[in-house]
Amino acid sequence: MRQLSEQEIVRRDKLKEIGEICNPYPERFERTHTLSEAKNLEDGTKNVSVCGRATFLRKMGKLSFVKIRDIEDNFQLEFKIDLLGEDNYQFMKKLIDSGDFIGARGEIFTTQTGEKTLRVESFEFLGKALRPLPEKFHGLNDIETKYRERYVDLITNEESRRVFLGRSKYYLFLRNYLNDYGFLEVETPVIQTSVSGASAKPFYTHYNALDLECNLRIAPECYLKECIAGGYDRVYEVARCFRNEGMDPQHNPEFTQVEWYCAYWNFEDNVKFFQKFLRDSIKFLTGSEIITYQGHELDFSSDFERINYVEKLTEILGFEFVKETDINEYKNKVVEKGFYSLKDMEEYKSIAQLTDFLYKKLLRANIVGPVVMYNYPAVLKPLARRNDNNSNIADCFQVVVCGSEICNAYSELVNPEIQRNSFEDQLKAKDAGDDETMDMDEDYLLAMEQGMPPISGLGFGIDRLMMIAFDQPSIKDVILFPTMKPEGRD
Repeated sequence: MRQLSEQEIVRRDKLKEIGEICNPYPERFERTHTLSEAKNLEDGTKNVSVCGRATFLRKMGKLSFVKIRDIEDNFQLEFKIDLLGEDNYQFMKKLIDSGDFIGARGEIFTTQTGEKTLRVESFEFLGKALRPLPEKFHGLNDIETKYRERYVDLITNEESRRVFLGRSKYYLFLRNYLNDYGFLEVETPVIQTSVSGASAKPFYTHYNALDLECNLRIAPECYLKECIAGGYDRVYEVARCFRNEGMDPQHNPEFTQVEWYCAYWNFEDNVKFFQKFLRDSIKFLTGSEIITYQGHELDFSSDFERINYVEKLTEILGFEFVKETDINEYKNKVVEKGFYSLKDMEEYKSIAQLTDFLYKKLLRANIVGPVVMYNYPAVLKPLARRNDNNSNIADCFQVVVCGSEICNAYSELVNPEIQRNSFEDQLKAKDAGDDETMDMDEDYLLAMEQGMPPISGLGFGIDRLMMIAFDQPSIKDVILFPTMKPEGRD
């Protein structure tokens, strides 16, 4: 059992005293205004009721001030003994601590220092905090505790409130934006029977009711395109996705991805749409189209620079890597050029894995951007349309910012015969040891055989967008409750 601190013991004693006077955990409070709304009221406004958590208390003889706050704002309360009476005033002075919840009613006025304040005529105790806030209200300094106890972080850290309020409000912006352009929101299964939609290692689970081995989705892509086959014209989903892979400042195994698909578009249409969407998103989140991320100035106000993936990586490597079909010969050429040793590339079992490694290390890592990276090797994109003039290239693009992928988009592959061949290539790579390949998705192939129009789709991660918009160094800084290893375990 956890050892209680001296302050925690004192607070529990106060809880008993409060319980002798009133219910320390009442069921409700009638609020007339939020704290932000109260700040905009005219002086002299009467019968104003506000509530929140006490975060600062300045208790004096016959006059005291208490700051309360909610997730969006803070507000000052003035307690005077001649208004409240001796008993109520002493209750406030003796029994209310920082962290407690209180509600107050009274009249709005402005102090001599210019601070909008409520002159309290009556108050109610709304909830006792049995643990004190961090010392001197400076917030959590230990990064691990910050992630484990996000509720304390939100109470004490203005920057965290800014990030997570911005994220919460962004979802309404996102939905309104896409709805205005004719996209309809749908929901697709999280528990799936085939690993498809992206190249990643899945989480597996067992479906007891059906006695079926399943996986958590790594992407909603195939189901969303089945909606297009069924007659939807423009469709999207805000999807929780799961990839059973490593964790680092850019990646979390559980993340939020937005995907949309539009019938009759190609990837160039999506390039135009996403540039505007990203520009408007950044402006909504930050108030500007030009921001700073980790020391880099990023300008989203005009069309982004474009880089041809295949041409640029061919130039860097010094040979036509898209024509490579044997993984060992491919690795030997990389060694001959002096980039990496065979040991450095030992874990890469397929052409796709090795190409992706070289791209991320030699090309993408050096980009500040924003940049539209286009013309990807077809081997990397099993679900993308092959270029009509070069089957080694997929009609695909990503927006890259500071070495990170912000979106992944392409003209969709709608030919079921080519798609089946592509799935078969994935199975061969799996047999060779690549554990991030897709399964043969027969249900999706059936939908394709029913007929699909031209389609372009795009996916982007909410987490990474929040990192860039709010200049956060780690994905854990923009996820409210990141999964953490249990304390005490190595």
